[in-house]
Amino acid sequence: MFEMDQPGIPLEITQRLDALGARRGVLPSMYSYDPETMKQLLENMCSEAGIGIQLHTRVAGVIADGERLSAVLTESKSGRQAWRAAVFVDATGDGDLAALAGCTYDMGRAPSGECQPMTYMALATVPDAERLSPFISGGDLSHHLEAVGRFLAEIRRAGIEPSYARPTLFQIRGELLAVMVNHEYGVSATDADAITRATIRGREEVNRIVHGLRKLGGAWSDMHLVATCEHIGVREGRRIHGLYTVTEDDLAAGRRQVDAVCRVRFGVDVHSTNPAAGKGQERSPFKMKPYDVPMRALVAKEVSNLLLAGRCISGDFIAHSSYRVTGTAAATGQAAGAAAALSARMGKSPAELPWADISELLQKTVRFEPGRP
Repeated sequence: MFEMDQPGIPLEITQRLDALGARRGVLPSMYSYDPETMKQLLENMCSEAGIGIQLHTRVAGVIADGERLSAVLTESKSGRQAWRAAVFVDATGDGDLAALAGCTYDMGRAPSGECQPMTYMALATVPDAERLSPFISGGDLSHHLEAVGRFLAEIRRAGIEPSYARPTLFQIRGELLAVMVNHEYGVSATDADAITRATIRGREEVNRIVHGLRKLGGAWSDMHLVATCEHIGVREGRRIHGLYTVTEDDLAAGRRQVDAVCRVRFGVDVHSTNPAAGKGQERSPFKMKPYDVPMRALVAKEVSNLLLAGRCISGDFIAHSSYRVTGTAAATGQAAGAAAALSARMGKSPAELPWADISELLQKTVRFEPGRP
């Protein structure tokens, strides 16, 4: 499910998916999409913008001069490579680059350090998706909750208690469905062994549930897995310290910022960190109001030429549970990219850039024209 409720590049992606007939959902800002179409679309957008891509490559180290990065080191089939730039953006999700550069960060809920669970997802086909419509989420929140409840009852009817109390089916297109039934608790996003074991458990559970549903017969007959996710879904990793920290208080107050890169409307969404206390979402202790994410939360506090994008930006545990979703991640990525380009062009650190210049550039970066895929 995509939460694309932001202008700029998030809106451009939505419009392009519509032009390709690859988006499904009643609400304009929350929808499912064809993953193969999305992969090619994002690669095409990078090519159009003149962005060079190197896949199968991971950051492995940095070369720094005091508080300034001069190069990022990566490992791949090409061996170790050094990438020099005037400004860098950490869009790793888990803040890997920032951590290697020596930035301080928070992780998980204070003081325990417990992180939200990961989720292993899959794609499945069914002979007739229309017959499963009572179990497929879509439309308004009320319908979604009803579909989740019915789907959970079916899994239990198959004799299985899922690790996630709100299992969900999304329709991608035709008879292709996305299956979200798994929670992996107590797994650190920075522990490769733990992630590996969570992946194996998650794949086993998804297979077990799909096989169990198929044995129920009826509308579930001939339900088959066609693909499991390439990487387990990680909700929470490092939150890098920036010049500003988005907090729970900002959400409660609906705080506006003079340097707002986006306004977030997606609610607090904390998936239970303790399965003994519940396997769904935790209730928020306050009513969140739409709030701004400022540019300062995207500027690393301790490295002068490093910007942050996505769920590793500077915020506390509660705020992170709201801004971590895809639409906000894309909006912060656009802002970080614009600031990085200006910083390199003007020979100033990101913290020295006039907000008016960043804002002006952000208004010029959407390239989509209706009718052109």
